[in-house]
Amino acid sequence: MMENLYLPGTVVFARVNPGLKLVVRRFAKRVYYCTVQENPAQKELVYFEREISNNPAGLSQ
Repeated sequence: MMENLYLPGTVVFARVNPGLKLVVRRFAKRVYYCTVQENPAQKELVYFEREISNNPAGLSQ
């Protein structure tokens, strides 16, 4: 079974857009389903674990 690094409710940042705060809604089939923190009604975004980080400053490494 695959373990998820980020639990539901965790704030994360996408590597392609580190200025956008995302909230993990669920983890299923090795992908994270996230909502935009500032606009939760916006369509959900889907990321693999390698595409997100919980530290926006660490994204540039």
